[in-house]
Amino acid sequence: MKKIIASSFIIAVLLASCTQKASVVTGPVSTSSEKLAQGKTIFENSCGRCHDLPEPTAHTSVQWVGIMNAMAPKAKLNDEQHQLVYDYVVSVKK
Repeated sequence: MKKIIASSFIIAVLLASCTQKASVVTGPVSTSSEKLAQGKTIFENSCGRCHDLPEPTAHTSVQWVGIMNAMAPKAKLNDEQHQLVYDYVVSVKK
């Protein structure tokens, strides 16, 4: 009986490690002006719907990773929109 329980536990751990992980933005991917404009529009429309928009220069690119990973699901952004907004906010210069 102990072997069955141990085997089941090992199989469950292996299956859990094989599941897909949520996408996480780690750095800028696109920088074309068209893509940045799309990111700005999504930022203004999706993020500004619920709260005042923070200045993109108020945070570092590393801070934006955490902010975006926390807020994108709340704003119901898909992976592409998530990346576009991130690319936009980190492209804005002080």
